[in-house]
Amino acid sequence: MPDLFTPRLQLHPIDVAEGERIHTRTAGPTDTWVDDFPFDGDVAAAGAFLRTSTALGQQQPFGYYRITRRSDGKAVGGIGFKGQPQHGSVEIGYGLAGSARGHGYAAEAVLALLAIAAGHGLSRVLADTDRANVASQRTLTRAGFHRVRAEGEVLFYEVQLATGR
Repeated sequence: MPDLFTPRLQLHPIDVAEGERIHTRTAGPTDTWVDDFPFDGDVAAAGAFLRTSTALGQQQPFGYYRITRRSDGKAVGGIGFKGQPQHGSVEIGYGLAGSARGHGYAAEAVLALLAIAAGHGLSRVLADTDRANVASQRTLTRAGFHRVRAEGEVLFYEVQLATGR
């Protein structure tokens, strides 16, 4: 799977070796990370990627992507699909290092994943966020998602791709 490029970001589909480096917070000789990458969310996502890769093998294009800022070539976060599509839909998750938040990078990366999903014939993408995470709620709204329900402290969102979001 080739890298995906947005105006400001490069989304690189990671492999098992890179997943292990992220999971253990051990940069390799060619890794260029912002000081606060990977953060706890990246470590958890890389761990899930590694477990799924062990169980199911290759996940791309519905795997995990490292988010790299094109302006300086530094990894600032991660985004990916939480499993393979089922019944025309797929769930996503994302996170940015604290130093990269507030610049619209997450919404830009989410839109790139929506293009992957649409390009593979999916009609719906799901996401969730904590009720307290207002920034993530705004990210999803900017990317065309709408809230469909709440369960306790978790808010659930979706976007319908077939209807033009």
